[in-house]
Amino acid sequence: MVKGFTFIDKKQGSIKDDILSGLTVALALVPEAVAFAFVAGISPIIGLYGAFMMGIITSVFGGRPGMISGATGAMAVVMVKLLKDVGELGYADNFSLLQTLFVTLIIAGMIQILVGVLKLGKFIRLIPHSVMMGFVNGLAIVIFTSQLDMFKVGGEWLSGGSMYIMIGLVVLTMVISYVLPKFTKRIPAALTAILVVSAIVIFGGVDTETVKSFIVSGGGEGISAGLPEFNIPVIPFNWPLIKVILPYAFILAAIGLIESLMTLSLIDELTETHGNGNREAIAQGTANVVNGFFGGMGGCAMIGQSIINIKSGGRGRLSGIVAAVALLLFILFGSEYIEMVPIAALVGVMFMVVIGTFAWSTFKVINKIPLSDAIVIATVTLLTVIFDLAIAVLAGVIISALVFAWENAIRIRARKHIDERGIKHYEIYGPLFFGSVSLFQEKFDVESDPEEVIISFKESKVADQSAIEAINKITARYLKAGKTVMLHHLSKDCIQLIERAENICDANILHEKDYFVAIDNFKRRIDEKKQKESVVNN
Repeated sequence: MVKGFTFIDKKQGSIKDDILSGLTVALALVPEAVAFAFVAGISPIIGLYGAFMMGIITSVFGGRPGMISGATGAMAVVMVKLLKDVGELGYADNFSLLQTLFVTLIIAGMIQILVGVLKLGKFIRLIPHSVMMGFVNGLAIVIFTSQLDMFKVGGEWLSGGSMYIMIGLVVLTMVISYVLPKFTKRIPAALTAILVVSAIVIFGGVDTETVKSFIVSGGGEGISAGLPEFNIPVIPFNWPLIKVILPYAFILAAIGLIESLMTLSLIDELTETHGNGNREAIAQGTANVVNGFFGGMGGCAMIGQSIINIKSGGRGRLSGIVAAVALLLFILFGSEYIEMVPIAALVGVMFMVVIGTFAWSTFKVINKIPLSDAIVIATVTLLTVIFDLAIAVLAGVIISALVFAWENAIRIRARKHIDERGIKHYEIYGPLFFGSVSLFQEKFDVESDPEEVIISFKESKVADQSAIEAINKITARYLKAGKTVMLHHLSKDCIQLIERAENICDANILHEKDYFVAIDNFKRRIDEKKQKESVVNN
């Protein structure tokens, strides 16, 4: 398990826990959805609609109860680039840009659904533990740095008394979140902290940034709106525009799936339960398709809000449903009250998420793990911060795969001996694949070997086409030298691979029942050879 989450209670949740944790998450979703909408350059209400539809659909149909989905920064950054490229094609008006975004979301969602239907979500298991540690560390840093923007107004840092008040309220929120669970766990600490700090600000007349002022400073007017409406997005059907949309659709789909499936895997570890990656992929894709038709921003799983939910006791689907429904109610009826919540309270909750998300055990194990794993952790962490999660995870998996391939390539070895019959035996140890074929071929001394040779693969595994080709080549060298070589102890799947390849090996494969017959034949030929030599000498 990724360490650093010891504050999370693994007990089963209750209806009360799910409801209260869902309300906490809903409050935390508001500034995040608004902020990511600003990042993407679209209206805050589109971000809020996106968070609601992602949340409700994935909570009901997703593969990981307790995981929260919504508008995310990773996808918002890609949307910025998409809208910029579309604008450069001449579709710069707001309506055309939004229609293009919605079409792209629909395509991305369909790709995600296809991944789930084809059951490709299982490949998340191929992501090494070192990549996971780098992932959580990088996301913790990203969450932290994203919260620093809350200390700015109009792009300028707060100063003087305003900054001190902001810091004080953030610290107070964190203290309540940390101390309250030590006395009682019947109410979620994060929600209590938000309510207490909000009461201090509202009834104490404290002048500080609120959700309302945050939205206004970003160019918005508020979060009040009606229900999202169904609309079929329409864009000009021409190749230049399609050529821009399709790559971004695949990128959005990939980022959403990677972040969602890795978050799912993380929540699995934290709660010691098991989610369904393929079902989650289908739900995520469906939610993005619905967003495209109902004017939402789309998104994927959110590790910060998911941790808040789990930490607050949310375990079931009800917690996510409550969060999504509460967010919609905020938009429809409670906007004026939610807009009064101080930003400092929400920042404090997110800072507690950062502390809980970061794998602090990294510093303890960094000197105890292989250097390659340490490099992977550092690389994934840095790339997550500098670029995005998809690039970071891809780089981490590639580095891990190369290290694994190299370590296995140098493990190939051969034990050699000549038996009493004069037959030379090569007993191969280690996997035979593209990385080890060169060392494999160096093990044989064709010119000096006797006329009969047996190569045993009892302790080896023929893994790929490169391995088959290497066996073909070494067999060809022995045949060219007028010598007989037999392949023994090949597994059934290895034999099938070889038999589908060149015929050069077909006659040289020894099945178990043929082994002793071949030995007898070798012995007979050797005895005949010795008799001929004796006659010649006499």
